[in-house]
Amino acid sequence: MADPWDSLSPSLSPCSPLSLSLSLSPPSLCVMADPWDSPVFLGFDVSSQQVKVVAIDGRLDVLHQSIVHFDSELPEFRTQGGVHLHGDGLTVTSPVLMWVKALDLLLDKMKTAEFDFSRVRALSGSGQQHGSVYWRRRASETLSQLDPDQSLHQLLQDSFSVPDSPVWMDSSSSQQCQHLEAAAGGAQRLADITGSRAYERFTGNQIAKLRQTRPEDFQDTERISLVSSFAASLFLGDYAAIDYSDGSGMNLLDISSRVWSEICLDAVAPHLDRLLGAPLPSTSVLGPVSSYFVHRYGFSDGCSVVAFTGDNPASLAGMRLQPGDMSVSLGTSDTVFLWPQQLHPALEGHVFCNPVEREEYMALLWERIRNRCAGGSWEVFSAALRDTPLGNHGNIGFYFDTMEITPAAVGVHRFDSDDTEVSSFSDQLEVRALVEGQFMSRRVHAERLGFSMRTRVLATGGASSNKEILQVLSDVFNAPVFTIDVSNSACLGSAYRAAHGLVSESGVSFFDVVKNAPEPQLVATPHPAAQEVYAPMLRRYRRLEERVLKQRPT
Repeated sequence: MADPWDSLSPSLSPCSPLSLSLSLSPPSLCVMADPWDSPVFLGFDVSSQQVKVVAIDGRLDVLHQSIVHFDSELPEFRTQGGVHLHGDGLTVTSPVLMWVKALDLLLDKMKTAEFDFSRVRALSGSGQQHGSVYWRRRASETLSQLDPDQSLHQLLQDSFSVPDSPVWMDSSSSQQCQHLEAAAGGAQRLADITGSRAYERFTGNQIAKLRQTRPEDFQDTERISLVSSFAASLFLGDYAAIDYSDGSGMNLLDISSRVWSEICLDAVAPHLDRLLGAPLPSTSVLGPVSSYFVHRYGFSDGCSVVAFTGDNPASLAGMRLQPGDMSVSLGTSDTVFLWPQQLHPALEGHVFCNPVEREEYMALLWERIRNRCAGGSWEVFSAALRDTPLGNHGNIGFYFDTMEITPAAVGVHRFDSDDTEVSSFSDQLEVRALVEGQFMSRRVHAERLGFSMRTRVLATGGASSNKEILQVLSDVFNAPVFTIDVSNSACLGSAYRAAHGLVSESGVSFFDVVKNAPEPQLVATPHPAAQEVYAPMLRRYRRLEERVLKQRPT
């Protein structure tokens, strides 16, 4: 197969500084060493609690990783978990300058480690989704004239009209959500347009609230960025476009036409399109890195900045999901990623534009899994799964300690084989009810978003090493389960996307670029009786979930 980098400079000789190769063939002999002979790609991630970077080479091997923790390394901002929780218990923000200063520290760490920035051919990144950054008037002039003798946080300290950014944990915009859904013609109509019904954390509703509660600051705003496009703007030295995928998490983008929805824009603020700028494909090369980074850190002026995206879309790239795949991250707060084969926006979950294929989509569900009945012992927990049968004798449980997003429910509800609600299960039945219930919930809601049974499931996160849990996952979904060793998947996905961005316009697919990355390993296949057992249980689960939802307080 042709080398994906050949299309970058077909008229140049192998000794040209723009000649790149991801292949393992011996390099051509040149008179002098070429910095592009061993290209490096950087992937950044501005998450809730830290900023991270991963560097990979042309063979996709990780060369370097660095991290800055907000709470411990930037204590002057007095955050807890990277955020400020306000007195109303609903408003949650993060200081913008904390993110800027963290990037300063991160790059300084790389410089101290003698990282060779001159080898970086392209960089990309991700940011926590839904958060918004408000640039003050004339901030673009400051961005374009950064003095390399000063740090970014010194240079940009007066560049933000709103110093504390609303982030994804904020739930203070219920009134604005109701207004947006009404303007769009209802919750389902809004989901059809933007991929999601109105959520308090979504950026459009946060913008509407800020315009209403802080009108002077809003009037002083020249540009509104997402956290991802804000970070890209720092590297670009100019306002970076919002990419399609992260833009899908705003309740503002028409995910079918991939332009801002006029209905939604008008409901949020007049002339909002001017503040947002036009969205671009996630594979777009935005331009060369700012001269600030060339002079301060030694980047090449030929280093390209590829559009940044959200952390969840970047993780999809890092896990290299393919059409029909689903990934389950079995961590403290679990995320389900789908690459649906058909588009079915629903009133739960979210559909985003896919960050690696322009015409495709991805979907997310948020849920939790908790160890309740094994005294903190995974061994006891696993034994309970081994010692109870598929289907748990017909017992089904719903476990929501706090208000869930998908489904919108709270509390613990247990049902026996006759669909009678009961107060308790034995410990063993409780464990299986917990695991089966969580996985049935995932499957039910995944199917509403376009999940097909002709698929494989990729499991990541801490619990993905527990073979009993993985077996239940395989049985409930009636699909093979694979594990993939991906740490910092958003960073890694961003580095992959940086490499792909350079060649995407020439028709090279993302999967051609990452074809040499390690393959997932098969760890579980469905029990022969799985379909017979869980097909009727899933029908019961749907009916019982409707009962649970009707019981929730209004």
